[in-house]
Amino acid sequence: MGQPWAARSAEGTPARLPLVLTALWAAAVVLELVYVLVLGPGPPQLGPLARALQLALAAYQLLNLLGNVGLFLRSDPSIRGVMLAGRGLGQGWAYCYQCQSQVPPRSGHCSACRVCILRRDHHCRLLGRCVGFQNYRPFLCLLLHAAGVLLHISVLLSPALSVLLRAHSALHTVALLLLPWLMLLTGRVSLAQFTLAFVMDTCVAGALLCGAGLLFHGMLLLRGQTTWEWARGQHSYDLGLCHNLQAALGPRWALVWFWPFLASPLPGDGITFQTPADVGLVTS
Repeated sequence: MGQPWAARSAEGTPARLPLVLTALWAAAVVLELVYVLVLGPGPPQLGPLARALQLALAAYQLLNLLGNVGLFLRSDPSIRGVMLAGRGLGQGWAYCYQCQSQVPPRSGHCSACRVCILRRDHHCRLLGRCVGFQNYRPFLCLLLHAAGVLLHISVLLSPALSVLLRAHSALHTVALLLLPWLMLLTGRVSLAQFTLAFVMDTCVAGALLCGAGLLFHGMLLLRGQTTWEWARGQHSYDLGLCHNLQAALGPRWALVWFWPFLASPLPGDGITFQTPADVGLVTS
């Protein structure tokens, strides 16, 4: 093929440790949720219809979450396997000495993945993979549904936490929520109480983090930017609201948020990109 990096693809395999740690944390959250619902105070008291709707919502959120995680991890955003030889080199192309290959505009080399990424945005530390052209859509949807799942879990855990907090003073409550590790090490709470407070803290913090990430990347999506371009104030690929959404999410950009397996093929190839002049926009 002519690309030296193709012969050492094993080096480009993303590290599995971040994904393993994230999976262990998710397993801990699930186990705590099951423990509270089965042996603890149980879920919030609801009527039959509300209970059925809650179960349907939980199943829908879980399918979306797992579906987008699978699509994100299965999609390879790198130049690995992409034929770049013979493509017309033009403005924005560069040479990567690590990959020993010409790379197209908006690409960047990731030291963690050890390969160049097409339309590289950033490296996701929690999942151990770069966010690029092929997996940007499931990444955005993952942020949305992860925030929803974590908030839902927080609601389900709230009765147990409420019982725990009412049994102690206000100072003890604040310390437990803000410093659960200190409370455990000093013997002020049991392991079960610590686990509940710690899982609740991480769920709320995770939901806020995913929400903030979704707002930030939503802004980039509407502007047609990557994180790298935003940091440098570049707007070379801002095609307008509708074209930016279609370029990143495909023609069914309004529906892909609701179901991860909906077909919405991306209009580009991650190598060449339209500019405002190509769609008849005049930039100042």
